[in-house]
Amino acid sequence: MKKYLLSKEGNFYKANLHCHTTLSDGVFSPEEIKKIYSDLGYSVVAYTDHNLFITHNELTDDTFLALNGFEWEVYEEPYVQGRRDTRAMHACAIAHSPDIVKPVCYHREKYYIQGDSYINRILVKYDENEPDFEREYSVDCINYFFKKAVEKGFFVTYNHPTWNGENYDQYINYNGCHAFEIFNTGCFNGGYDEYNPRVFDDFLRAGKKIYCTATDDTHKMKDVGGGFVMINAEKLDYPSVMKALFDGQFYSSSGVEIKNLFIENDLITIETSPAKSIIMSCGCRRIGQVKNADGSLVTKATFKVYPYDKYVRFTVRGENGTWANTNAYYTEDLLK
Repeated sequence: MKKYLLSKEGNFYKANLHCHTTLSDGVFSPEEIKKIYSDLGYSVVAYTDHNLFITHNELTDDTFLALNGFEWEVYEEPYVQGRRDTRAMHACAIAHSPDIVKPVCYHREKYYIQGDSYINRILVKYDENEPDFEREYSVDCINYFFKKAVEKGFFVTYNHPTWNGENYDQYINYNGCHAFEIFNTGCFNGGYDEYNPRVFDDFLRAGKKIYCTATDDTHKMKDVGGGFVMINAEKLDYPSVMKALFDGQFYSSSGVEIKNLFIENDLITIETSPAKSIIMSCGCRRIGQVKNADGSLVTKATFKVYPYDKYVRFTVRGENGTWANTNAYYTEDLLK
């Protein structure tokens, strides 16, 4: 029996899940962000200004969906603009419903360190019954944020591990987030090695069932259009798109298209736009790769899946350095 891993039903919507506007430290207004991304063929943008949870439901229409979110951050030492000698942790939280209007782990006066965040804090609708949340750079504090955000219905992503300056011994202790950024355009264009497939396997091999996203982390025009997710949703509305995110019905890309992904018995097939190679990574040392010896491009690959693989995930290497990454699929589910 054939089982589709990226649903055959529904549509793919191009999305940027991490951006900043003039409300914090971006150069574009929320309305300008909508136009820029709409003109590039995007259907979805998550607005995630630094420490500001402000809804943008008014920007949603029949062809564009604004998701509401914020970027929460904590630093090892008190923040100093431009300082990079201490570690940090940034995470995006995207509300599962347009009706969610209050942030979690919020402080009324502190931590507004990015651009105009402090000025625009008056726009945040916080819970007046909750005490101000004091942040510290510790695993316990960070995991507490992940836990509270998930409980309140946010889709939570651990952001740009290389820019954070965090090593394996730090990030491997984080629990509870839904996804991490396998690619971040803004950081990558700034010179950081922010394409992180190895970090993905670190999480997965540690037993953390986590998704991967590619984002722009938009601040300026140079950040636009480098990494995106293709969300496989029934329709372009808030409930459908968020359900697809929570269900892992998406893949990440810098330009390569994944057209189909399904398993039949113990054979898994992926169909793509023309690519240099298609690679299957597993939760063990086994790997599979399809490429042509003459250098011609491939558009399809089929691999056998074994129970001891634990999980499989796919990397599609396109021309000119582009790529696409799927989420991980677990053999305990695939081989039922």
